[in-house]
Amino acid sequence: MPLTLSQLTLPTYRRILASLGEMLAKAEAHAAAHHYDPNVLLTERLFPDMWPFAKQVQQATALMVRGTCRLAGVAIPSFDDSRIGFDDLRSRIAETAAFLDGVDPAALDAGETREITFPAGGEQKTMSGLQYLQTFTLPNVWFHATTVYNILRHNGVPLKKSDFTGPI
Repeated sequence: MPLTLSQLTLPTYRRILASLGEMLAKAEAHAAAHHYDPNVLLTERLFPDMWPFAKQVQQATALMVRGTCRLAGVAIPSFDDSRIGFDDLRSRIAETAAFLDGVDPAALDAGETREITFPAGGEQKTMSGLQYLQTFTLPNVWFHATTVYNILRHNGVPLKKSDFTGPI
């Protein structure tokens, strides 16, 4: 039996969301143990031209939602990117998980051959739903989640590979 889009995306996104939540908790615990304000991590970057930590979390969750909406053929909700505190990011992760829980897997699966047009790099791109998932959405979600991990590791938060990948 072939793998469906819903089987590929929904469990993967839930796992990434759980890892993001755990990384946030470990970042706050590390800051408390070392007597500094965890909010300083929110604006940390790996390089000056990269987005800061909070924006990386926001972007990973937005890509999950926008990608799922486009594939399922439903309206994309708006996001409030002005909320960047740890509690705000936890809420964003929880809201994304709740959204994914409400997605109709059959509608998502029907997006495999749907033509998807989306903005990328200042222009519009068009491709099949499967190609969109494989070459844009999933790689970008992983990129931003990985960058969250790397920013925290760079700042001394004692994360392990399993904090990113989740339990096996």
